[in-house]
Amino acid sequence: MLEQVMELVQALGGAGQSEALLEAVCAAACRMLDQKLKDGLAPGDCQGAYPLAAAWLAMDWLRGGQGLEGVTALSAGDISVRREPGSGDGAEKLSRQAMELMRPYLRDNSFVFQGVSG
Repeated sequence: MLEQVMELVQALGGAGQSEALLEAVCAAACRMLDQKLKDGLAPGDCQGAYPLAAAWLAMDWLRGGQGLEGVTALSAGDISVRREPGSGDGAEKLSRQAMELMRPYLRDNSFVFQGVSG
């Protein structure tokens, strides 16, 4: 599954990353999802959602580590980087989408008070 996640990250724009960094980040994303899966579920049981969610998590982490939050355009010729005002609000957007995609397969770790007198 790790190889599939790494291929997806490269296809989504993570190409050019150090192989060791890419593998470490993708492995960490897979471990995080593995720890949150419902009991009895394996990554292959998630109908294709798992590798995409892990890739989205890895992409967010790679972008965050490079200080690329809020970047809306990047070009190589004569180097230009454009950030839109307020575009930093989208930080971790892929991570939120990844967790939403995986929601049917993840344990509910919500904490709820019930019947507590105030």
